[in-house]
Amino acid sequence: MIRLDSMLMIGSAASNVGKTELACAILGRFAKSTCLVGIKVTTIKVSDGRCPRGGQGCGVCSSLKDDFCIIEQSNTKSNKDTGRLLAAGAKRVFWLRVMKTHLKQGIAALLDLIGPGAIMVCESNSLRRVVEPGLFLIVRGCDSRVWKNSARQVRNYADKIVISDGKSFDLDIERIKLADGRWLLPEQATAIIMAGGDSSRMGVDKRMLPISGRPMIQIIYEQLRGAFDQILISADQQKRFAFLGQKVVPDRIQGQGPLMGIASALEVSANELNFVVACDIPCIDLHLVRRMLAEAAKADIVIPTTGDGKYEPLFAVYRKSALPAINQTLSLGKRRVADIFPRCKVKYVELPENLINLNTMAEYEEFCRSV
Repeated sequence: MIRLDSMLMIGSAASNVGKTELACAILGRFAKSTCLVGIKVTTIKVSDGRCPRGGQGCGVCSSLKDDFCIIEQSNTKSNKDTGRLLAAGAKRVFWLRVMKTHLKQGIAALLDLIGPGAIMVCESNSLRRVVEPGLFLIVRGCDSRVWKNSARQVRNYADKIVISDGKSFDLDIERIKLADGRWLLPEQATAIIMAGGDSSRMGVDKRMLPISGRPMIQIIYEQLRGAFDQILISADQQKRFAFLGQKVVPDRIQGQGPLMGIASALEVSANELNFVVACDIPCIDLHLVRRMLAEAAKADIVIPTTGDGKYEPLFAVYRKSALPAINQTLSLGKRRVADIFPRCKVKYVELPENLINLNTMAEYEEFCRSV
């Protein structure tokens, strides 16, 4: 998988739902301050002359002679999607026609042509199978429930499903941010970094253990920065974490474990939705986090689980609606996060792979060797 934080990718659930209109609107917003590259990707399954949509076809598939072909658009008056992207403000626009089996090779060749450091707005569904962009939006028609196959395959990767009537969208594009070459769509939610505890299994303060020259808690914070409206640090040592520049929330009563930390942070959170993450999880899959936030629409808590029946309560989403159950559980002298589950509506989601938890020095050293 090629990671491209500098790419905003837009897919579509069906044809003619406003994908290019959204791309043009985003280009129009950022083009005055940023040099942007527009990309349209057409993925071809077979080039045997048959149109995958039936009928005579347009010749796009049958005319591809090699594994991929890259064409640069130069006509701003063209009615083609690439011409519209150029007219909307893109500095350069490219059309990549590529065999489905050679997506990685095709995009690699295009990236070489564009050069390093490019900020990109790309139209594609299938490219998401080989590229992890900074932001991935899928446009769906307001009256359509049918998803084409290429969109179904990458639907779970979408950071947001944007509903469109063909001209307007339920997305406020002013919320889209471009920070340090990274596309972001801040969630209307709070991220809570759990930085309490005594690191007894590690033997040293794991929150401050260096990874690539920076404290582990800073590595976590930098992944969350810009992706949430608010970030809180749950810890009793306020001065120790002041360098992060975020509000540090002490426990109401110290020594009662992470459940008290969650309760204390939820009480001061500015948002109903809250993503809670332990300070020993250095790699955060924001796409999974966004999926969990979406699942919280019908639950008090969203907990990821593994295939062996274990769950991750400190990589989970908690609504403020869970706070009464948490406080009641604490008042009964119970401290395990799992003790609140019978009192709340809990949604379990499967983890695509196990989270990396650095609980021991051996785990930390092995992780450092891998980065």
